[in-house]
Amino acid sequence: MTPDQIPVRGTLTPGKPLDGLTWLRVGGPADWLFQPADEDDLVDFLRALAPDIPVFPMGVGSNLIVRDGGIRAVVIRLGRGFNAIETGDTVTAGAAALDAHVARKAADAGRDLTFLRTIPGSIGGAVRMNAGCYGAYVADHLIEIAAIDRQGQRHRIAASDLNLQYRHSDLPEGMVITQARFSAPAGDPAALHARMEEQLAKRDATQPTKERSAGSTFRNPAGFSSTGRADDSHDLKAWKVIDGAGLRGARLGRAQMSPKHPNFLINTGGATAAELEALGEEVRKRVLQAQGISLQWEIMRVGENLPDMNVPALAVTPDGAQTEE
Repeated sequence: MTPDQIPVRGTLTPGKPLDGLTWLRVGGPADWLFQPADEDDLVDFLRALAPDIPVFPMGVGSNLIVRDGGIRAVVIRLGRGFNAIETGDTVTAGAAALDAHVARKAADAGRDLTFLRTIPGSIGGAVRMNAGCYGAYVADHLIEIAAIDRQGQRHRIAASDLNLQYRHSDLPEGMVITQARFSAPAGDPAALHARMEEQLAKRDATQPTKERSAGSTFRNPAGFSSTGRADDSHDLKAWKVIDGAGLRGARLGRAQMSPKHPNFLINTGGATAAELEALGEEVRKRVLQAQGISLQWEIMRVGENLPDMNVPALAVTPDGAQTEE
């Protein structure tokens, strides 16, 4: 069946522009946007959907460039029916729950998932990318996930079966995570909240949190996140090699590598997805030429380009103090 032939209890919208649903505020329309009411609604929809129609699970768009031509698929975006958080000896969170909210609720219950506090996005995306910071990763805490496959079958998948690595998981294409369960060490709630406040202050001092960005643009060539410790080495951090190539503050049209943190790609106002992606690719090319390091995208880029997009030339305007972690 085609999407319009399937009865749903959630919201199904044809030709939905996605620019308003991504943190970078770019992106053309999805063929369809489906926001299921709950898990049963999602299961029924996927079972009925014609098998040749692709689906694309989308979180809150915090780590995503949707190209200007949009996505030829049914985009599935989970909402209120998938954001519950339960605390006990373990912490269970719906895939749509924000990472920061999970960290706070866990701390309220005396459970330590503080590393999630400064990670942008929702739990589904955090699991898919094995998100982490300050030396802790989803892989260190994840017990299992609940997920629904493209055929509408429910699954429980142990963390050990996901092959979680630095910014990687082996989650099958089209699989929609609906819930995740974490181990979380016990801790004093006041101390946990205090730690998160320190992390937030450090983040705000070193990252362009007031700008339209999608978090880190490229993976660290070192193959791990910043630890936050005094002995943390910066030599193979993405921001360091970008800075070393003279690209702090580089602009291409209305896209810019942040002067404050050069591994943050920002939309200075009205940028197209083509400008943002082209700037990222130019940075990759110049870092490779200057330092022999091939940067890998951390931001996911999906969809189609518009034909004959006019992308301006790169302008390098170094600026800003070195305040990165």
